[in-house]
Amino acid sequence: MRDPYEVLGVSKSASEADIKSAYRRLAKKLHPDANKHDPKAASHFAELNAAYEVVGDGDKRKAFDRGEIDAEGKPRFQGFEGFGTQPGRGHGPGEGAHFENFSFGPDGFRRSSSGTGGGFEDLLRGMFGSRGGAARGPGPQFEDEDLGAATGAGQDLHASLTITLADAAKGTKTRVHLPTGKDVEVKIPAGIASGQQIRLKGQGWPSASGRSGDALITINVAPHPLFKPDGADLRLELPITLYEATLGAKMRVPTLDGAVELAIPAGTNTGRTFRLRGKGLKAKGGAGDLLATVRVVMPDTVDDEFKELMKKWRDKRPYNPRKDLE
Repeated sequence: MRDPYEVLGVSKSASEADIKSAYRRLAKKLHPDANKHDPKAASHFAELNAAYEVVGDGDKRKAFDRGEIDAEGKPRFQGFEGFGTQPGRGHGPGEGAHFENFSFGPDGFRRSSSGTGGGFEDLLRGMFGSRGGAARGPGPQFEDEDLGAATGAGQDLHASLTITLADAAKGTKTRVHLPTGKDVEVKIPAGIASGQQIRLKGQGWPSASGRSGDALITINVAPHPLFKPDGADLRLELPITLYEATLGAKMRVPTLDGAVELAIPAGTNTGRTFRLRGKGLKAKGGAGDLLATVRVVMPDTVDDEFKELMKKWRDKRPYNPRKDLE
């Protein structure tokens, strides 16, 4: 995957607000619904979401900048620094070298520190284990059950899949490339949430007997430029003008199923929330709601006429919204 900063079109020194703004702008431009005739739209949108998952998260961004994770958010292999002494130390009398033990299995390299060990033979035992009751070194070992020899079953494998909020809400089918090298079709049920897993029977690591474990696909729902999931509900920040808040208005409000009309009563304040029933995510008991919270937005420019109007209102109709704070 490309550098996430490059995907978002921002510099490495960009602020959190700049990154969020760039993501929202590109999400609207690259969303598959807006590019139905582009066969690469879904992959471009997925790449954008993956980039934002890394640099849009403060901790992940720091880890990426330090080189600890790659552009997909996966830990980078830090090398075999464990082979030798601890940094800045020699081998004094009675001191053993600081080794790190490695084993290799279906999940790739595993590493654990052995502290001060007894030498390279201990390291080899830690890497490859020993059978028949022989002495074992510290660190992870290959047990019979690890290879599925006892039951004949292989190990489960773990993979992740990022989908759009629209796909999570309505359900979809997509193909996933597994670490085994297989491409499999995954059915995404409607209403799935981030962190939930889908089990694919028999698509895991095979055992020596040929039987395979399962593949566990962890779902990540990409951030949406407008909606934020809250259980089965969706939350939306709805900006309105000062005169709409004062006089009331009817306006079109976006939902995952298309825009609907909402009546805003006169005198509406910032923070007031309107509930659009059934416009959220699917759930066992039906569907959640869309919760639209109003935010009154001032005009971009405030001219003298507007100021005079406000001064007259202030002088004739003063009020104190902070009286409960005194």
